[in-house]
Order: sequence, then C-alpha cells, then structure tokens
Amino acid sequence: MVSTQREREVKYEVGLEFVLPDLEDVVPDGGRVEQATVNLNSVYYDTADRDLLRQHLTFRRRTGDADVGWQLKVPADKARTEIRMPPGESDAIPDELATLIAGVALGKSVHPVATLTTVRRTWRVLDSEDRLVAEVADDRVRGTVAGDRAVVSEWREVEVEAGDAGNEKLLRKIGKRLTLRGAKPARYPSKLSRVLSTAQLAVDGGDTSLSTAESVLVGYLDAQAQAIVAGDVWLRRGLDPVHPTLVGIRRFCSTLRVFKRLLEPTAATELDAELSWYAGLFGEVRDRQVQRARFTEALADLPSELVMGPVAARIENGLIAEQQHHRQDLMATLDGDRYRALLAALARWRTNPPLTATAADGPRMIERALRKAERKALSRVATAAVGTDDAALHRALEAATRARYAAELAAPVLGKKTAKKAAHFEKMQKVLGEHRDSVVAAETLRTLGARAGTTSGENGFTFGLLYGLELERARQAREDAAQLAAD
Repeated sequence: MVSTQREREVKYEVGLEFVLPDLEDVVPDGGRVEQATVNLNSVYYDTADRDLLRQHLTFRRRTGDADVGWQLKVPADKARTEIRMPPGESDAIPDELATLIAGVALGKSVHPVATLTTVRRTWRVLDSEDRLVAEVADDRVRGTVAGDRAVVSEWREVEVEAGDAGNEKLLRKIGKRLTLRGAKPARYPSKLSRVLSTAQLAVDGGDTSLSTAESVLVGYLDAQAQAIVAGDVWLRRGLDPVHPTLVGIRRFCSTLRVFKRLLEPTAATELDAELSWYAGLFGEVRDRQVQRARFTEALADLPSELVMGPVAARIENGLIAEQQHHRQDLMATLDGDRYRALLAALARWRTNPPLTATAADGPRMIERALRKAERKALSRVATAAVGTDDAALHRALEAATRARYAAELAAPVLGKKTAKKAAHFEKMQKVLGEHRDSVVAAETLRTLGARAGTTSGENGFTFGLLYGLELERARQAREDAAQLAAD
C-alpha cells in the first residue's frame, strides 16, 4: 500500500570531529529527548542520464534497522512529500511506483545508480503528549556508485527535520546552534547528489557563480518547474493537482515573456510555446472545475421556487462529463513524445538555465522589465474597463497576471514596495478573473438553457435567471477593474 508524508528538513555539512550542541533547552515543558543509533542501507534508482535527479526527485529502497521500504521524494514548496511502500521481498520496482516516475524518467529504464550505507544517531525532541517536535540526525555516510564497488566517498552530515508538532522557527533555532559550532549549509540537495558529484556524475549541483538577481530569477523558474513536475506525479496517482500545476505553468510562461531580455530568446520562445500548449490542456479541465463550483453556489443562493426542473443535475452532469473528457485527453498526453520533450527541456533549464549577458546587470534589468509589465497592465485595464469588448478585458487579465508574477519575482531584489505592487495586481487579477469566469459561465448557461428549453419536463427559466446574474457580475467586475486601474 502506498502512503505519503510531508518532510521539512535542513541539511548541514560537518567535520568528522564535530560536536552536536545540547538540545535540552529546545524541549517543550514536560517533553523529553529520545536517542537512538540505527544502521541504514539505501539503494538509489535513476535512469542512466539521471533524469529523476535533474528534476530533484530521489527514489530509493531502504533496508536496515529503521525507516525501511521504497521511498520516492517529491519536492513540495519548501518541503518534500515522501511516497512510501513496504520494501517487499525483491528489489524489483513496484508497479505503483514505476507508474509515478514514468513521466520524469522520460520512458527510460530505471535501475540502481548508487548505494549509501549510513550509521545514524538520532535525537528526537518530543512534547508532553509524545508528539514529535523535531528530529536531529547525525549521519556518517559511505557511498558507492553502481558498477564500481570501491568506496568513492565518506562524509558526515546533520539533518534537522521538523515534526508534526514543530515549526520553521524551531528549525532555524537549531540550525543557528549548529552553524555557531562550525556546521555549514549543505552544498548538495541530497546524499545521492553528493556521492554522484564525487564520481563526477551529478547533474544538480547548481551554478554558484550567479549574482543575487540571477539566482532569484533562476530560483523562481525552478520553483515553477517543481510545481509542474510534482503535478505529473500527482496526476499519475489519480489526484487533482490541476490548479497548482496550471499556476506553475502560467508563472513560468509569464517570466519567459516579461524577463525575455535576460534569457536566450530562441530557447525561451520554444519553451513558452510548449508550456502554453500544456497549459491549454489543464485549462480545459480547470474551467469545468471552476464552473461547477460557481453554479453550485449560485443555485444554493436562489429561492427554491425559482429553481425549476432538474437544473443542478443538468449542469453537473454536463460539466462533469466534459471535465472527465478533457482530463482523459490530459492523461493521454503524459505518455506522448511531445510531453516528454517538454519535461526534458524543463530539466535542462533547471540544471543549465540559458541566461544572457544582460542578466548579469540583474537589478536594473529586472526593474526595467517590471515597469514595462506594469505600464502595459494598467494601460490595458484602463482602456478595456470602459468598453464592452470582452476579449480586450481578457487581454487585460493576462497583462495584470504577468505584472503580478513579475512583481512577486522582483520583490526579493527590489524590496517591500514591489511586494505591495504584487498585491495590487493580484487584486486586479482577481477582479478581471471574475469577469472572465462570468463571461464563460454565461455562455455555458445559454447553451444549457437552450437544451433544457427543448427537453420534455424541463424549461429554460432558471438558466435564464442565472444568465442574467452572470451578466450583472461581469458588469460589476468591469467597474471594479476600472476603479483599480485609476487607483
């Protein structure tokens, strides 16, 4: 059986003679510290081209004294989601997990690439109710690369992981104690990356020569790629990552367009086109999700005597059928050559982003690009809001969305005022998004109402009523957008 858990951990490099600080003063009142020593043996799996590692996934089968089983770690925001299965009797990859990594592996064979043996000393900080607050693991690691049984590296590292009863503040507090004693933030995102780096086989060490602005740009793009890749895994699990994946795609595309002078133009244009194609598949599913929720709420707000006939059933049945159809199209795409080429391109961007020489002048160029995006958004919104052209308002929505995402990216470089701009454009995006949703909903209601009007036992009254309400919501959204553009 597959299970999942969320990890929040920070890794530190330490010397062989490093002495851990006392943890007693971080123990909650009535709590305690449990100590243990375990031996772990982990076999890591990847393709020959290390495609999983390129996308920051780690996949292993662990045996030993504790924490045994198959484990697939997928990045999730600033943490990771770990998907687990029992170790089984053989080292053959379980079908359930093989399915989850099929996309990231690009259809290639997955096999052992490295083995790590670890002697782990742990300190588990528990509260008065025996809930885990934090775990500090002191690991002495020996790593070998598949095909070469000679030891290629040995090192020591410390991991600090927050438990269900812990928080980020405690992680930082323990981390500060470690750094005061000489510990350094780990250069490698995983033990696998470190052992492969020693063998000159790693692909995710990152470029440490980037300026602050370049690092912010690359980090933002990497975070969106992470959302897209995680969405692939969750889709294959049968879950619903449609909205967060779509947002990740749109943020990536927005960055390619707004900050195009900082990126190699041919590579950016090609990736933008493929991401836009992929976003279209998600958009068809997402539109039906939004409309179903919208109509459910609208019907609930109507007096019962105004809901004539099986309105809810007709709306739900019609939209869920369309949603399932578009999701099937999306799922079929996941095993296609075009989609695999897109994932491969994202992996290249994560390990070797095509920055231009202009990107070295980061803060100035980021500010210039942001201002251009702001001007375009404000101009489009102000012009479209006083007219009746729905297409113009949709273009204004796209411009406001790009301005918001650009400000979010730029805030760490340009400061708090830019973060406030992001919040302003987010409001504008929501208002214009409301207008778009109303326009789409009105067209859907017109179509459904026409069918109901010609079906025995039904009529189009309630659909017409809802249609009118959507037109009013669109009108109000247009006025609200005009006000925001004037502020």
